[in-house]
Amino acid sequence: MNRRMLRALLTQVRRGKVSVEEALRQMRSLPFCDLGFARVDGHREIRCGFPEVIFCQGKRTDEIVRIAETIVESGANLLATRASPEVFATVKARLPEAIYHERARAITLRQTEQPKPPGTILVLSAGTADIPVAEEARVTAEIMDNKVETIYDVGVAGIHRLFASHVALQRANVLIVVAGMEGALASVVGGLVSRPVIAVPTSIGYGASFSGIAPLLTMLNSCAAGVTVVNIDNGFGAGYVASLINHTACRPRGKATHGTR
Repeated sequence: MNRRMLRALLTQVRRGKVSVEEALRQMRSLPFCDLGFARVDGHREIRCGFPEVIFCQGKRTDEIVRIAETIVESGANLLATRASPEVFATVKARLPEAIYHERARAITLRQTEQPKPPGTILVLSAGTADIPVAEEARVTAEIMDNKVETIYDVGVAGIHRLFASHVALQRANVLIVVAGMEGALASVVGGLVSRPVIAVPTSIGYGASFSGIAPLLTMLNSCAAGVTVVNIDNGFGAGYVASLINHTACRPRGKATHGTR
């Protein structure tokens, strides 16, 4: 049961159209639904603004499908990350409206849509090889009801490519910068804009990049004060945090919040 459904149910109780007992019966899945192998957090959207997200890596396909069905049955939007094409094929057979984002390795199924805040989230990648992580960030931010733009392959080896997008950089409300190798792009962007920059180190690079450790340390040591860093290859985490910032920053003062919704 998501926020919208719970609000509608409580409104019916207030109007006397639904008994307290019936409301309690419908709310029985709160705060979680115990599937035996997983406890699906049906209360998360109410607490945090977005339903539980499925991290597919390490899970059996049948487990992923059952969790996805439980989320969808609650009326919530679905996001599953690190999903293989084989996993998607099985999910699609049970949930025909599911969409697979191949480069992001993500599955989405939208059932509700909230008004998007006026701010834009801009996702940049240093190289073409970084695009899969950038796409995970984009898909995450979009399913969380944000306007998202992308600029890919603008790394520091050809810095003029970044400067050509100067207008887009200044227009964005939050920026996600995805980079491997030495990860310098995040510092450059952070020195150009007055908005939060979320840096995502990727595991792309030759041996001395240590599978993302080198760009991670570069980003953590950034001299640009507006840069924060998520974990290696964590496009999802960057998209989620960017959504929180974007919705919070664009919320009229004194208004109630839906979190990322």
